[in-house]
Amino acid sequence: MAITLTEAAASRVQNFLHNRGRGLGVRLGVRTSGCSGLAYVLEFVDDLDEGDAVFEDRGVKVIIDQKSLAYLDGTELDYGKEGLNEGFKFNNPNVKDQCGCGESFKV
Repeated sequence: MAITLTEAAASRVQNFLHNRGRGLGVRLGVRTSGCSGLAYVLEFVDDLDEGDAVFEDRGVKVIIDQKSLAYLDGTELDYGKEGLNEGFKFNNPNVKDQCGCGESFKV
């Protein structure tokens, strides 16, 4: 099992953590939402929870709860800008379908 980050995503997370002044890394997870069933959750982590899996890539720790791990195995976290929009992108090989707006997915 592995979670990876592109150089752009790692740089952006490191910048956020530096500006924030604290944090172990970033939590990647899923929650029930949208018309396709699941949505990504991305938040800063100050303390680990019991059962968390910790992956480190490009100097950034990515923390995932056990429930989300099955949905996210093999995911690459990317960061990019397209026109006026910028943000994190999830390149998840487990996704079988996405809703039209791109906010939710199913595996």
